[in-house]
Amino acid sequence: MGLNVRAVFFDLDNTLIDTAGASRKGMLEVIKLLKSKYHYKEEAEIICDKVQVKLSKECFHPSNTCITDLRTSHWEEAIQETKGGAANRKLAEECYFLWKSTRLQHMTLAEDVKAMLTELRKEVCLLLLTNGDRQTQREKIEACACQSYFDAIVVGGEQKEEKPAPSIFYYCCDLLGVQPGDCVMVGDTLETDIQGGLNAGLKATVWINKNGIVPLRSSPMPHYVVSSVLELPALLQSIDCKANKRT
Repeated sequence: MGLNVRAVFFDLDNTLIDTAGASRKGMLEVIKLLKSKYHYKEEAEIICDKVQVKLSKECFHPSNTCITDLRTSHWEEAIQETKGGAANRKLAEECYFLWKSTRLQHMTLAEDVKAMLTELRKEVCLLLLTNGDRQTQREKIEACACQSYFDAIVVGGEQKEEKPAPSIFYYCCDLLGVQPGDCVMVGDTLETDIQGGLNAGLKATVWINKNGIVPLRSSPMPHYVVSSVLELPALLQSIDCKANKRT
């Protein structure tokens, strides 16, 4: 690999680790708990579906509450909406902590991803750039033990602005001592990873499109699309080749 790409910024969730899959496994454990211990029937699945919707619409402001309280409230509301009666905070806490612990257990870096990161880091700087609440993202980073594969780790919830704001990308560049035009952003979310990389003027953006999604016409347009993060080394080689032909 040449020197045209000097740094690669990686998203974490559903790019390097299967957060969605880990969350599904957590929900299955909660369903088992509700059915076996509390004798819920189809209500168990309904509650978990409701929580999933609440998570997808979640707006978290650390100044107002902590993430544990907020997510326990998701479970509390879902149980009450489904079962009626008085709120059951104790059951909500039991469900939340089971979901969370199961999910974290399944947040692992695959061996082939570890090998790819190790090889890439011999050639370029690697930075992990993840949006989200500080506590939640740091727990995931700890669970998947990815710290040693990166030159720097930046969590959006610890900064003034998250992706897609250009400021967080410039902060990452400063950390590594590189320019935006030296960097590539790799992630699975068009609205944050790709839009952010475009906003900051990075050399290239790479969209991980595992499920072959057809984006909306109004969506940000990535420079490159791959179905797996493991395709990245070959893609970086081609980016460098193109750059060398132009110089």
